[in-house]
Amino acid sequence: MKVLIADDHRLIIEGVKIKLAELDPGIEAVVAMNLDELDRAVAAHADELDLALVDITMPGTCGHQHVAKLRAQAPALPVIVLSGSEDVDLMRSLIDLGVLGFIPKAYSPDVMLSAIRLVLAGGIYIPPLLLANAQAQGWQPTEAPPPPAGDSNRSVDGLRTLLTERQIDVMRLLSQGKPNKLIARDLGISEGTVKIHLAAIFRALNVRNRVEAVVASRKLQGL
Repeated sequence: MKVLIADDHRLIIEGVKIKLAELDPGIEAVVAMNLDELDRAVAAHADELDLALVDITMPGTCGHQHVAKLRAQAPALPVIVLSGSEDVDLMRSLIDLGVLGFIPKAYSPDVMLSAIRLVLAGGIYIPPLLLANAQAQGWQPTEAPPPPAGDSNRSVDGLRTLLTERQIDVMRLLSQGKPNKLIARDLGISEGTVKIHLAAIFRALNVRNRVEAVVASRKLQGL
């Protein structure tokens, strides 16, 4: 996996790297410690990234404009915000912007890892504080429904807003009937990472299992 870590504190960056190694020992981190580095990292690696972990406050940033810009530049890239703030209004605005998770830095590394697993599997991580506030006020995150299954005119390009390029690669090998072990070997990733990508693929294809995913993927134009 290739993960963008954007934070201006070296200790946070190194701590996140160590925890991410539990998810995938071969993980590759792209680091940005200010706005200029973030812009350059996205320009150079957007199509290769599987996940972005972005601090809400870094040198050069103004509010959460950098997060909005990242969402516009790489709409298929899952973005999780890391923040020292626990402001529920900020959390809500970012989730509505399309961020798939908000992790206060006061939370434990294990919570962060669980949130990342959830997001990579196609879910949204809502902090308990926001969840309690949302339930009280009737708010819920907006989420685009997956495209309908079984449409023979669907194309790979149509799924690029839902899947990363690495997930497209996994789907391509899946359509060839390859098992997880061979997919992992061909792409140089772990079998655990393949399983995480498959969960996102099942959701994007609106299928329930591997067999249905193979059938649906073989109908895609451009795969």
